[in-house]
Amino acid sequence: MLFKARTRRSRILIAVTTAAAAVLAVAVTLALTVTTYDHTSPRAARAKASGSVTGGIDCRKAKCVALSFDGGPSPTTPKLLDILKQRGLHATFFVQGRGHISKYPDILRRIADEGQEIGNHTWTHPRLTDLDEADARAELTRTQDAIEKITGRRPVLMRPPEGRTNRKVAKICKELGLAQVLWSVTAKDYETTDSALITKRVLDQTHRDGIILLHDLHKGTVPAVPGILNALEQRGYTIVTVSQLLAPAKPQPGMVYRP
Repeated sequence: MLFKARTRRSRILIAVTTAAAAVLAVAVTLALTVTTYDHTSPRAARAKASGSVTGGIDCRKAKCVALSFDGGPSPTTPKLLDILKQRGLHATFFVQGRGHISKYPDILRRIADEGQEIGNHTWTHPRLTDLDEADARAELTRTQDAIEKITGRRPVLMRPPEGRTNRKVAKICKELGLAQVLWSVTAKDYETTDSALITKRVLDQTHRDGIILLHDLHKGTVPAVPGILNALEQRGYTIVTVSQLLAPAKPQPGMVYRP
């Protein structure tokens, strides 16, 4: 009986120890996957910042939403620029290198000349998290250099392809002076040419202090933009760039901004 009792206690102790180890493993895994980089929201960044917004829109008071476009410049971009110019609006363009900056430098120059905000979207659009550090840095650096050569300025914002980021990417971005910008609204306009559906998806997801992600290179997107802008303005939104959404806070290199 004594032997059986000891055996039972040993089994219980082993079971408890195993369970505790499993819980610890899950906790460590969650810590590594969830807290892999510094991140904040535009609203939180503004709340921590002091000072006033000079010569621009104060999103602490206005009902703001940032409008951003990925993957250009492309042949469809000039029409988008015409729409924004006619309305006196500015957006943030996260531009791509190969086949875009390299092919349409004059369109990129126009984006800059008209006061639109320019961000880095890598040279070949890889998942940066899948690359080694040297290759990930080269993707961003080459794009930075190309943008500066054409516009005279190096971006302070970047958007990681597919939103994939981690500590390695954050470290590289910090070294290169780039803040990372994610989004809260996606129309998945890469999978449809239906402008009405793109419009509906944007409007269904938009909220104050959000960041809208569209792709100006896809066929249905630019035709959807006037309707999106009309509806947002009717709902009381002020359309801004990402940097305007953060102001008076300044984009912090390496930081991930996600609404």
